[in-house]
Amino acid sequence: MISLSAIQETAEVLAEGEPVKKTLSIIELISSSGTAGIAIIGILFILLVLAIYIYFERLFTIKAASKVDANFMNQIKDHVSNGKIESAQALCTQINTPVSRLISKGITRIGKPLEDINAAIENAGKLEVYDLEKNVSVLATISGAAPMIGFLGTVIGMIISIFEIANSGGSIDIKTLADGLYTAMTTTVGGLIVGIISYVAYNHLVVRTNKVVYQMEANSVEFLDLLNEPM
Repeated sequence: MISLSAIQETAEVLAEGEPVKKTLSIIELISSSGTAGIAIIGILFILLVLAIYIYFERLFTIKAASKVDANFMNQIKDHVSNGKIESAQALCTQINTPVSRLISKGITRIGKPLEDINAAIENAGKLEVYDLEKNVSVLATISGAAPMIGFLGTVIGMIISIFEIANSGGSIDIKTLADGLYTAMTTTVGGLIVGIISYVAYNHLVVRTNKVVYQMEANSVEFLDLLNEPM
């Protein structure tokens, strides 16, 4: 009969012979990438925070700008048709959206040639679009710059590894190359993550902005058609 002590000894031998699996957390991975890797990851983290802030700030702004009352243009039409220009202007001021501000600009030009009213609305529309797209281009810059910064870390990591090989005296040890490889890999992954997030955020904001621009154009055309109708 196999004794309990023999089983314990066998278990200890097997345990000693089995390789111990070592896990590596993200913090340990970043700290293992050396000074250069930590500096680049820090820059990428700042860019990530900036991209997230711009995305949500613009998203809430565009979302608020896209809210248009379905009865807004009908009310404007009733006021203008009845000659209640001040009431129409007050309604635009009360709603205070890009669409209402464009219509308000057109209302202030009532009585002038239609071309002048159209030009005034177009100029006001350009300012509204500029306000909607404020800082969105920064996301596009981050989406392009972040991977490049990550690749810079890759090059730095390779340089560190080559330097260690050159000074190893011909004996190459994987531990000698570890710092350079950690720097190369962590910065590359970090740069790609920040770049992908910024790219997706930028394109989403562009789509949302285009919807608001379409609303402004549609309502502006409807307003001009209203002025062109015979009273």
